[in-house]
Amino acid sequence: MKHNIPLEEALELLLEKTISPGESSVPLIHALGRIVSQDIVAQENSPFFDRSPLDGYALLASDTGSATSSQPVRLTVLEEIPAGYVAVSRVTSGTAIKVMTGAPIPQGADVVVKYEEVERKGGIVSIFKPLKSRSNVVYAGEDVKKGEVVAKQGILVTPALIGLLAGLGIASVTVYHRVKVAILSTGDELINIDETLRPGKIYDSNRHTLQARCLELGVEPVMLGNVADRQDQVAERICEGLKQADVVITTGGVSVGDYDVVQDAVEEAGAEIIFWKVDIKPGSPILAAMKEQKLIIGLSGNPVAALITFDLLVIPLLKKMMGRRKYLYSKIQGALLDGFIKSSEQRRFLRARMLVGNEKILVRLTGIQNNSALKSMMECNLFVDVPAGSGPLNPGDVVSAYVIGSIDNVDE
Repeated sequence: MKHNIPLEEALELLLEKTISPGESSVPLIHALGRIVSQDIVAQENSPFFDRSPLDGYALLASDTGSATSSQPVRLTVLEEIPAGYVAVSRVTSGTAIKVMTGAPIPQGADVVVKYEEVERKGGIVSIFKPLKSRSNVVYAGEDVKKGEVVAKQGILVTPALIGLLAGLGIASVTVYHRVKVAILSTGDELINIDETLRPGKIYDSNRHTLQARCLELGVEPVMLGNVADRQDQVAERICEGLKQADVVITTGGVSVGDYDVVQDAVEEAGAEIIFWKVDIKPGSPILAAMKEQKLIIGLSGNPVAALITFDLLVIPLLKKMMGRRKYLYSKIQGALLDGFIKSSEQRRFLRARMLVGNEKILVRLTGIQNNSALKSMMECNLFVDVPAGSGPLNPGDVVSAYVIGSIDNVDE
């Protein structure tokens, strides 16, 4: 077992243990939020055929070379084609066919003139200016060409991708199975949120926070409830979680107090501990173990510490398990808007928000930075990385930060 290791080493140890959960083909709409497990190749062009992007008249550009506002070119209108229908006639010199938006370009035509730019009397349409060949024509394959890879393995299925695939006639998608995460809270002090608060008790927020993070990520949470600080009970719940999920997450009981029983419970459950403690603040007392190729991760019971370590270590792990191409956080540098008066003997992460001003990245702390101030996570999309041995931070100091949350949720 490794002890008090750097964050990067802890993450590397976790990532090397990941196992893909398998794949299956699902109906298109059920793929939303899932991860594509095989490249998707277009079997058709999009659009399928040359079409008109507007209401107007399809004709030959060469017929309009002499057209002027005072001496227009007059063409015979052969027929009218709404979207969903194909012209019977072929456009030849001296003729035109009226087309609606989305209608196929009739054979022979190489340009469409806007409806509002012409005059029509009876079966004759007048053109008042020369037209350029290929104008106002959307050509087959202009958006997607047959044989093109439209979605690479490892990308997230979004509503836009579903629309694109539907437009190509793709009814099902092969995606990775959903990763399942069992979540267990430990502590005699915890009660459920629907219970009446009693002296000495606190509501269990960690379970709900981590459940929400999993749902946001597209991971299926398996809720194990909360359990008292009893080694045998914790071990029993961990074993239940291992049967139902790919990863088990516990909160609380991972420090060195008399009632911190998770480490012993993990060993009682038959798991091998990989590491205990990571050299960061908050969230140092984190434990990782493995049993039968499944990971158990014990987080601090402190709400902020649990969430920060979940974001920094567990989310990249889960993203990799999900099959995502991008699973590591981006890092940015920005100018701090407000100061932080404490020195940091240990590597510290501060909750902050990224702003943009005068084409510069600005960093604003999101409130009180103590370990129980969960409110500070509400607007947080950055974790400012303060190196060990740093003194107080001043406004204007350039800081490095991990980008977290929805603004970093787009695959590259």
